[in-house]
Amino acid sequence: MSKSLPYSTKDVDYDNAKFRPRSFFKVATQNLLTSNLRRDCGSCSTGKFLFLILIFGVAYLMLAHTSSGGVVSDDEAIVNRNSYANSSIVNGAGKIKRFWRRPPRLPPRLSPDEKGSGNGNDHVSGNPDVVRSMWIARQKKVKEAFVHAWSGYKKFAMGYDELMPLSQHGIDGLGGLGATVVDALDTAMIMGLDEVVAEAGSWVEEHLSERISKKGQVNLFETTIRVLGGLLSAYHLSGGEKGTNLTHAGPKPAVYLETAKDLADRLLSAFTASPTAIPFSDVILHEKSAHPAPGGLSSTSEVSTLQLEFNYLSQISGDQKYSLEAMKVMEHMKTLPKIEGLVPIYISPHSGEFSGENIRLGSRGDSYYEYLIKVWLQSGASSNSNTSYLYEMYNEAMNGVRHLLVRKSIPNGLVFVGELPYGSNSNFSPKMDHLVCFLPGTLAIGATKGLTKKQAMKNNMLNFEDLENLKLAEDLTKTCFEMYAVTSTGLAPEIAYFHTEEFSEQGHDGGNKSSEFVNDIIIKPADRHNLLRPETVESLFVLYRITEDPKYREWGWQIFEAFEKHTKVDTGGYCSLDDVTIVPPHRRDKMETFFLGETLKYFYLLFADSSLIPLDKFVFNTEAHPIPINLKK
Repeated sequence: MSKSLPYSTKDVDYDNAKFRPRSFFKVATQNLLTSNLRRDCGSCSTGKFLFLILIFGVAYLMLAHTSSGGVVSDDEAIVNRNSYANSSIVNGAGKIKRFWRRPPRLPPRLSPDEKGSGNGNDHVSGNPDVVRSMWIARQKKVKEAFVHAWSGYKKFAMGYDELMPLSQHGIDGLGGLGATVVDALDTAMIMGLDEVVAEAGSWVEEHLSERISKKGQVNLFETTIRVLGGLLSAYHLSGGEKGTNLTHAGPKPAVYLETAKDLADRLLSAFTASPTAIPFSDVILHEKSAHPAPGGLSSTSEVSTLQLEFNYLSQISGDQKYSLEAMKVMEHMKTLPKIEGLVPIYISPHSGEFSGENIRLGSRGDSYYEYLIKVWLQSGASSNSNTSYLYEMYNEAMNGVRHLLVRKSIPNGLVFVGELPYGSNSNFSPKMDHLVCFLPGTLAIGATKGLTKKQAMKNNMLNFEDLENLKLAEDLTKTCFEMYAVTSTGLAPEIAYFHTEEFSEQGHDGGNKSSEFVNDIIIKPADRHNLLRPETVESLFVLYRITEDPKYREWGWQIFEAFEKHTKVDTGGYCSLDDVTIVPPHRRDKMETFFLGETLKYFYLLFADSSLIPLDKFVFNTEAHPIPINLKK
């Protein structure tokens, strides 16, 4: 790991006056005062006399020069004549002071990137009240979108996992635990929608425990991040364990905690039934039993994306069994061989070893890297903590990402993260899932530990790797936004390919011919769907909080407007799309739970004040449920 930068912010905000050229007068007088001519002339009275004449002559010329002005109006002339008698002495002294005064200090200059980071609202940037009012109004639009989505779900699918907004009914695709209710609950709390909180909270209190005790098979990962994570976040945000009390609606915090414990006790069977530290992927809730997925393998991301939730449950319940089981996974993964910190996307719960060679940061790989840094941050981000090995694994992995997976497209140089389908010795694939757009936000949080970039630099917290990661985060966020802007609908596809020297396909652009990057991004017909995913909005939110650059808000607003235009269903809810490259797009009859749990939450926080769920006090689980950082020392 790189050492800290050998300078402070005083050096970063350098004084350009250090490099200011000296005036001709200073050069001349300095030469006169230090040259042999001064000594020669000073040795005789004639020389002294001539030297004094020279000095007074130069002084007179300089004073005459500084007193000469431009065009003076008649009014100014009258004022000058009337005041001359009383101010001539003062003005004379002022001329001498102006002559001898030091040139003004020049402010630090912006880099070309910073100069170009303006946005379409520069005309109001000088008025903070106007800007603030604009973002409050946009935040209100997001809240209205959430209410519209919830109203459709409540009307047609209450208690089901997901809404089918076009056919107006619900389906259970996630085990039948009312996933949308729990996923949306903390979003409603953050937005201050007490009516929704009361409706969702009452459903949890009246129905969820019974469902947990009677339902059959659920996926360990999906149930943990959506339902367990949602319950734990609701517990904290409703005031549990001296938490952030954002609402007085709904049941008491203990209801969420007791339900979470009941669920987690059943999910623990995935760990205890496995012969290794790697848990099975599927759990039978009513039996408290578990078994592996068909084929026997677990996804690397799924088994390593449980720790935030189980750690927090141990903290608030006082029972360490949850954390102990979950952290065994990370401790075991620490011992496994890796390729520059990168790992295959499958792992066997039977052998405890990775399976295959496919390396990617998209599906089945993504949140492994996310939780390396977030679990460390959750524990207090101390170099002396028992989770410091996760920080080391994260840094090694990000170095591997930069070295093995990062490339630039042609002709315009978009930075993207590709894949190694057959390992590091195989051909590179310029394929990037929309899921990979989580990475910019993770890189930025890992660099500044949730502080703004300005604060982190002031505290001398950033090393060279942190600065490299921040730059990569900004470059990737730009690419993720362009995946939206390049399409006819303004919405991103599920998967994009990038034009490189080795890879090119004609006729598969995004449809927006006016985009600068229409020839950089390739969208194959099978990949053109949009599922209302949150990852780009997540990174826009984090990058805005950390860099404070308003362009990320503007990009987010453009994406929100595209969702409103193309995915909103009049009768309630929002839908997925089949093809983002054509207008009007064909609609899919599905509203994913994460649209309420993640996408709209991140939009709302992007447009909100930075004091709402601050990044140095919370980590978001991979389903956007905020979990407090343990700041106890």
